[in-house]
Amino acid sequence: MVLDHRYHATNFIRSTLSVVVDPLRYLVNLPFDITDWASQSFVSRSTLQEENQTLRIKNELLNARLQKYASLKAENANLRSLLKSVDKNEESFEQVLVAEILSVDLDPFRKQIVINKGTDANVYIGQPLIGAQGVIGKVVHVGHMTSTAMLITDPSHSLPVQNNRNGVRGVAVGNPKKNQLSLIHQPTNTDIKQGDLLVTSGLGCFFPPGYPAGKVTNINTNPSLPFAEIIVEPTAQLDRNREVLLIWPSHYQMAQEHGECVTPGNKEKKQ
Repeated sequence: MVLDHRYHATNFIRSTLSVVVDPLRYLVNLPFDITDWASQSFVSRSTLQEENQTLRIKNELLNARLQKYASLKAENANLRSLLKSVDKNEESFEQVLVAEILSVDLDPFRKQIVINKGTDANVYIGQPLIGAQGVIGKVVHVGHMTSTAMLITDPSHSLPVQNNRNGVRGVAVGNPKKNQLSLIHQPTNTDIKQGDLLVTSGLGCFFPPGYPAGKVTNINTNPSLPFAEIIVEPTAQLDRNREVLLIWPSHYQMAQEHGECVTPGNKEKKQ
């Protein structure tokens, strides 16, 4: 041992023996190594199915959350558009409120919606509703927590408008069959062209002036007709909005007893 420690006399013998012993050690450990490898490499079918099911559930949850985030993103963009439309006309009203559409009237000849704001939010009959792209309608019935609004395409709705190009005034009434508007009582020689933008004129005491109402899409000026037939496509996406904007005009007030328009400085009814 002293000679091996000092002079490494047995290194050659040790190396020779290791050549013989190492294969034997490998053969002895081989069954245990194979067992360990097999236990790690081969998993039962049930375990794989369980893991696959768990991963599938997690994937579905992540996809559901992603869709919810996409919906929230779209809703946020819509709200930003609503508020942006407010900024453009901020001098025409003093208060705004976002309302959510709860239901839509299924009657094909009536275009009405129910919103989640009522007298608890100071909503009043005749109050205008707008969207990110233009006018939507007005409130026709108010409850404590909900209200019913009539869309501008309802046949009972009339909207005073004017041509944004030349200022020509008119009245647009609803056409529920085609979800459009008709500009009525216009002479056949009227100065209206396809693509003209019609905006609210501010007359009629309901809607503040300057809000987009629709674009002219078709004009029929047949001389045999008493008036021109003018079809207007609403600028607001009436069948897609989920939120609407209630506005309180600052230059108009509604006389609740007769529905007459009075200015804030004059509470007497106009004759």
